[in-house]
Amino acid sequence: MNHPVELGKDGGGSAVDTGQASGPAAEEARHRAETARAALTALRGEVAKTVVGQDSVVTGLVIALLCRGHVLLEGVPGTAKTLLIKTLSRALDLDFKRVQFTPDLMPGDVTGSLVYDNRTSEFEYREGPVFTNLLLADEINRTPPKTQASLLEAMEERQVSVEGDARPLPDPFMVCATQNPIEYEGTYPLPEAQLDRFLVKLTVPVPSRDEEIAMLQRHAGGFDPRDLSAVRPVAGPEELAAGRAAVRAVHLDPKVAAYVVDLCRATRQSPSLQLGVSPRGATALLATSRAWAWLSGRDYVTPDDVKALARPTLRHRVQLRPEAELEGATADGVLEGILAHVPAPR
Repeated sequence: MNHPVELGKDGGGSAVDTGQASGPAAEEARHRAETARAALTALRGEVAKTVVGQDSVVTGLVIALLCRGHVLLEGVPGTAKTLLIKTLSRALDLDFKRVQFTPDLMPGDVTGSLVYDNRTSEFEYREGPVFTNLLLADEINRTPPKTQASLLEAMEERQVSVEGDARPLPDPFMVCATQNPIEYEGTYPLPEAQLDRFLVKLTVPVPSRDEEIAMLQRHAGGFDPRDLSAVRPVAGPEELAAGRAAVRAVHLDPKVAAYVVDLCRATRQSPSLQLGVSPRGATALLATSRAWAWLSGRDYVTPDDVKALARPTLRHRVQLRPEAELEGATADGVLEGILAHVPAPR
């Protein structure tokens, strides 16, 4: 998520504050929300103990957790994507599992399967790695569509169906899938229907020169990326639940709602795109903007919140025309132009 706004700071903009409810119950809810915001803001400091930089990626992951969404991480190998998710799970005191997606991976290897028990002469269900809080689907585009599709029900319905029985997944539950942006040989690109299930697509950049120097100095000092004992839990499911409740109470001005719709409709009319943002994408942009507004300390959404989250929320929901791609156009570039031309409310 590449934008200048930082977690815990006001994103700016203008909107009408509609006021807050009063009374002991409302005061208690506000206190829980403030405690949750402080805890989630502290996440960056804990993650920074093992991962240098990537603050914007951590922000995007927190937003996805607050919105009960899933994340597509794209970055070249060696940018600490796995370490980032493992550290986040420890800082949030959540269960973590990793699945390496390969061409021979079967759906049952992800969701679980029925296994015959010789002792009881019956079939019993053994849960797959999807039964966790944070699931890292590593290189998801290296497995065939049948196995990719095994995650669809888990991501959308938060359950796994086996022999007609629905088995609910833990809460919170988030899929973090990774893709290599430069190696496409032997891969199975995710179909648009599955891409649309991801709330945000975050680009994991190569660290800057100063960050890379700091990383090497850590390793020279004996840093072991497999040892996460220095990372302490600073938040957990209770703080996430309180944060979600607070995000749902964030006010949305009708003019800002219309702005979200205008941006999404502009993608459907862009001459550079053969596929624009669906209505699901508009609701996703609304959700991420509200979460960002709350993390920034406000109980209302501004146009700047929408602008800050437009690229990570929409970049994977649009598809370039072949001729535009040949001319060097990118999804982020097209979205940047749309943001510049669609008038924002004042």
